[in-house]
Amino acid sequence: MQANRIDEWLATENRLDEIPARTDATASDPARTSGLALLRSALDGTGLNASIGRTLDFRLVEVEHGRAVFQGAPSQAHYNPLGTVHGGWFAARLDSAVGCAVHSALDVGQSYTTLELKVNYVRALTDRVPRVRAIGEVIHRGRRVATAEARLVGPDDKLYAHATTTCLVFDIPEAA
Repeated sequence: MQANRIDEWLATENRLDEIPARTDATASDPARTSGLALLRSALDGTGLNASIGRTLDFRLVEVEHGRAVFQGAPSQAHYNPLGTVHGGWFAARLDSAVGCAVHSALDVGQSYTTLELKVNYVRALTDRVPRVRAIGEVIHRGRRVATAEARLVGPDDKLYAHATTTCLVFDIPEAA
């Protein structure tokens, strides 16, 4: 089953690799685009992709209203002195998953900022695990506060870490 899942995950990456990624700041206007449309544009190559994904080897692979999935490949470049993947690598994936889950639930003219991120590390991760996914889902989307949770799992469904976030939702100020 794990081999089939890895094949599926790699097929998703290969499909996304065929779409040219934009990194210019003019790709999308968040003040005129819903959160879901903005994230979908990142997937289809018409919108902006965050460059941190290239730095830390992870990417958005799925998005729908209230849900975002990031996939990444841990490597020795991400190791801490103990010989395992650094906790910051875990946190960056989980933060992206919960933040984009919230972002996907925003209306046109809205944005958010993270107020709190709580990460629980369950087990060590090494490059022997070829890929992991951070799966984020909105728990609550209120007028001004949103909460979300994410799980970092391997292709065998082993849990490596999980996180929760609280985000402040606000209207984007109109340009002067």
